Amino acid sequence: MLDERKLAVLRAIVEDFVATNEPVGSKAIVERHQLGVSSATVRNDMAALEDEGYIAQPHTSAGRVPTDAGYRLFVDRLARIKPLSGAEQRAIAAFLDGAVDVDDVVARSVRLLAQLTRQVAVVQYPSLTRSHVKHVEVVAVSPSRVVLVVITSSGRVHQHLVELPIEVDDDQLSDIRGRLNEATVGHPPADVAARAENVLASFPPDERTAVGAVVSALLQSLIDERDQRVVLAGTANLAPLASVYPETLSPVLEALEEQVVLLRLLSEAAQDSAEVTVLIGHELPVERLAATSVVGTAYGETAGRLGVLGPTRMDYPGAIGAVQAVAAYLSRVLEESP
Repeated sequence: MLDERKLAVLRAIVEDFVATNEPVGSKAIVERHQLGVSSATVRNDMAALEDEGYIAQPHTSAGRVPTDAGYRLFVDRLARIKPLSGAEQRAIAAFLDGAVDVDDVVARSVRLLAQLTRQVAVVQYPSLTRSHVKHVEVVAVSPSRVVLVVITSSGRVHQHLVELPIEVDDDQLSDIRGRLNEATVGHPPADVAARAENVLASFPPDERTAVGAVVSALLQSLIDERDQRVVLAGTANLAPLASVYPETLSPVLEALEEQVVLLRLLSEAAQDSAEVTVLIGHELPVERLAATSVVGTAYGETAGRLGVLGPTRMDYPGAIGAVQAVAAYLSRVLEESP
């Protein structure tokens, strides 16, 4: 078990290395961090940290850099989460509140997260399989044509133009609308098919062709694979890696092109809770990403996921704070959507 002074030295090494990308020496620690001890004492503490595997010396006579184990200890015990300023929080709220639909919400969220963290941001669409129907609307365009609008708790709004095989009047349309809402609102997509079929069977035979067309459009609205879709932003933030970690950039870029890899990373780094998870270096389930870290969390009642990916030399307190904040605002925006 490391004592508090050695932990303070480790914190100083992590913070300075993240800020400068230069190995950190004992003299710099004494000058920058006011630990109240001599350079010799710091050197002894650094030797102990190196023996424990928390730091390493990349070159002879150079300073030290954190290892994956050092970053892990820093995140678990030493990191002080950086809260966003009031101005940043207001900017997030205004930016996300201006979204017009779930696609816009997701697109804005991923851009915002990339800007806040200067990392690659990844957002998974809200999971349709964990949502429920909030409202069904059927609006007449003509006696034989209607617009079906389906709104889910994930914030998605689906619209379909439906051609009816027979004409229907306003009373019939109101009846269809009422029965569909009664049968489906509050129920997940998996239950809607059977309930909608019961609605269809409840109508007189001469009306079922029209009702069937609306029901078919409703079911089609809920067959949506976007919960397995992820969007990303901030790939340009990896540009510094080209000179700093030239051997790691190519596999990272390749991974970003593979949606299944991104989904796996988010699944590992963002379980179904509001807690932020940090995976560092070799903790990632993808071997070729051993020089990177992922900070992720789940958002909303439909358990979508979001996070950031970048080098292990990451501002973890800032990334954790930004991920928490964007997830919270994203959850609120989706919950308040009509």
